[in-house]
Amino acid sequence: MSDRAGTVGEPPGHNQRQTEAKALMAALANGERAALARLIALFGPGIRRYAAQALTVPTEAEDVAQEVFLRAWSRAAGYDPDKGAVSSWLYRIAVNLCIDHNRRGGFRRFVGIDSLPEPEDESPGAEAGLAARQRLTQVRRAIKTLPERQRQAILLKAAGELSGTEIAAALGTSEGAVEQLLVRARARLRALMEKED
Repeated sequence: MSDRAGTVGEPPGHNQRQTEAKALMAALANGERAALARLIALFGPGIRRYAAQALTVPTEAEDVAQEVFLRAWSRAAGYDPDKGAVSSWLYRIAVNLCIDHNRRGGFRRFVGIDSLPEPEDESPGAEAGLAARQRLTQVRRAIKTLPERQRQAILLKAAGELSGTEIAAALGTSEGAVEQLLVRARARLRALMEKED
């Protein structure tokens, strides 16, 4: 069922974004650098969010995102719009890079100031902010305990803001399987969070 905003369950503007992305891939295949910048603007934030959650070392998300777009640049001519959306293609690259990255143990780099904990904030409202950050930390920890396929699906949905169709293409599975992965992941996360409360 379709309407002006796209398929039910897809965010408004989704079809317009996909149409633009296909045109950008064609321009990229012709060597137009401006197309790469626009592609990064469209999908970079989501890919970074996804990678930050999927990687064992979240601070390396930017490195993975850069590699995704380097590969998109070098492989643009091989993108086939008949095989899936640009978003699915990019996130498939991101999923594979994150899996490989985690297996290798990530990049070896100097541990600097970024690894230090933030100083405590004593300002009014800091306690509520601290509680929210602690809850977010609990959720992230719970997501890391999910089985790999469930974790990938929930992160692609939440961080990547992908539709079921795009997630299926990114994971190389069916939409029905994605829905089952999401249902199981959400149920397990609820149970884990209730257990911690």
